[in-house]
Amino acid sequence: MPPIITVSKLGKTYDTGFQALKNIDLEIRRGEIFALLGPNGAGKTTLISIICGIVNPSTGTVVADGHDIIRDFRAARATIGLVPQELTTDAFETVFATVSFSRGLFGKPANPAYVEKVLKQLSLWDKKDSKIMTLSGGMKRRVLIAKALSHEPRILFLDEPTAGVDVQLRQEMWEVVRQLRNDGVTIILTTHYIDEAEEMADRIGVISKGEIILVEEKAELMAKLGRKQLTLILTQPLTTIPEALAPFELALAPSGTELTYTYDTRGERTGITALLRGLSDSGIAFRDLQTKQSSLEEIFVSLVGEKA
Repeated sequence: MPPIITVSKLGKTYDTGFQALKNIDLEIRRGEIFALLGPNGAGKTTLISIICGIVNPSTGTVVADGHDIIRDFRAARATIGLVPQELTTDAFETVFATVSFSRGLFGKPANPAYVEKVLKQLSLWDKKDSKIMTLSGGMKRRVLIAKALSHEPRILFLDEPTAGVDVQLRQEMWEVVRQLRNDGVTIILTTHYIDEAEEMADRIGVISKGEIILVEEKAELMAKLGRKQLTLILTQPLTTIPEALAPFELALAPSGTELTYTYDTRGERTGITALLRGLSDSGIAFRDLQTKQSSLEEIFVSLVGEKA
């Protein structure tokens, strides 16, 4: 199946001379949740703005669901919904009216039943007659999602969608995102909550200084770049690590009762087997063990640090 978004040789240089994007190549698969991660100023919002037709590219092309975003702007934009970072809504309009109006902006005929479905899906139906100004920040963000879905797009961009939202509301919103993906909507999200990307995304892209430095299946990324720590709780304290165990680069806790082995996940089986054999040969016994794997956040920090 062809990708739903294809970005080719995309670049953006502003009038000030600042180069925000450099030769970006990226494909988004139909029906996936794709998380775009990067530090502040990396180019995430510029990339999204270009794909959504808000900012013009300096070089390169973008095709959204078969439509070139420059030559066939209206058709391309009609396939895309955007939830921006900023809470920008008409404060004096009601929830139902503002979502219906957004639908009309894309030339869609009035469809109260569809608007009702979206508002119920986002737990906004009981607020349909409330003015936007009376809603909490979390509810206003839900209204932005409803507005983005009003014209039935097949692609949904979520730019920091849970910023300023409490934990319970975040969980509820992610359930909505999962349901949208199940309904066939392709989701592209940026987030500073890397645990969300780790939980939600099918693939991860990392952007730094205007360049895509990595695109990977989440599971493969965790397996390839993640590291694990095996901590052994010893039955008797050690003062030094035996020379025979030096190749494992073990860390001995100040108490002498814990040994920590850090290893690449790809070498998990052979490394641990050899370590346990070495411990036995050295007469070292342990009464308990625990493991810890690198989080996506640690991998991300490492990748961006290498790029810097």
